[in-house]
Amino acid sequence: MKTADANASGFWKRSHHLDRMTFRELVVAYFQYPAIIAYLTLAAVMIGVWVWQPAGLLATTVAVAASILAYPLAWYLLHRYVLHSRWMFKSPLLAATWKRIHYDHHQDPNHLEVLFGALHTTLPTIALVTAPFGYLVGGIGGAAAAMATGLLTTCFYEFCHCIQHLSYKPKNKQLALMKQRHMMHHFHDEDGNYGITNFFWDRLFGTMYERSGDRPKSPTVFNLGYTQEAAERYPWVSRLSGGVAVGHPRYRDQQQD
Repeated sequence: MKTADANASGFWKRSHHLDRMTFRELVVAYFQYPAIIAYLTLAAVMIGVWVWQPAGLLATTVAVAASILAYPLAWYLLHRYVLHSRWMFKSPLLAATWKRIHYDHHQDPNHLEVLFGALHTTLPTIALVTAPFGYLVGGIGGAAAAMATGLLTTCFYEFCHCIQHLSYKPKNKQLALMKQRHMMHHFHDEDGNYGITNFFWDRLFGTMYERSGDRPKSPTVFNLGYTQEAAERYPWVSRLSGGVAVGHPRYRDQQQD
């Protein structure tokens, strides 16, 4: 079993897996996770900046709306072309980042610690996607409103993502549909269903599928193409991971015995 970060404190000194947690346990874990605390704290700071240098009502509304609308497209592009890239693991400078931001999550989709994005990659991305347009329409206040929206949207996405990996079926029909699509992304074919809460861009670009029978099962769904053959040529991720794990994570230890 993977262990939590040795430098973490309290609750997060232990490793947590969503397939063994209740909804209540998830909520407790979620609000204690350092990245979520950082997002909520920075969102409060950005709201404070807006209060200090407020943009007009129209500019603020446009900045907030633009951030909400841009987020699903930005996530889709990053998820498809960066997180699922096969060029990052080929670089010794980028391999560790790729491993942390997505490879580890697909190796064990229920491992809560690696489900959340790493702050050194998420915060600059949120700022670049939201703040420039906000500044154009509303100056400092507009940028602050846009970034606060991006931070809070990230919290919403992360919580929905957690629920999708939690071992229960949501009562809400829309949440259940989101979970079904995302589970197929993790356990059937990773080259599709890139959205988390919004699958508009998947539908537009032809990467959405509704049923697992619509596509053959991908042999690289758990390793994103980082196979044993790839590891022999580009060994950096393998060295950091202690080898290349194969098969369903639930049965991996049994397969290795």
